[in-house]
Amino acid sequence: QVQLVESGGGLVQAGGSLRLSCGSSARAFSSYAMGWFRQAPGKEREFVAAISRFGRTTYYTDSVKGRFTISRDNAKNTVYLQMNNLKPEDTASYYCAARAGSTVTTMSYDYWGQGTQVTVSS
Repeated sequence: QVQLVESGGGLVQAGGSLRLSCGSSARAFSSYAMGWFRQAPGKEREFVAAISRFGRTTYYTDSVKGRFTISRDNAKNTVYLQMNNLKPEDTASYYCAARAGSTVTTMSYDYWGQGTQVTVSS
């Protein structure tokens, strides 16, 4: 069982920045591709970004390209989501997820964190 714990959420004004972190209990953290998802009230959960096991490949949903950056530090068992130029429509609970294997994908994740709230005021 892999435990994931997100942190770094909060309230920020439009145009501001936040960096989310997700720590993992996985013994072999580099065995997992990692992803970030978000869910706004009344909406379905949506894919945000993903990163391959060693960070060589990243993938983003169109709405965050150029504003968000996913990265990871395997020595610290941590994945990050740097969010710049935040918009009110980015308001959501953000979840990190782990997927065994090397494929960078928008679905089929095996483990999920509890989420951290991001609120962007206009």
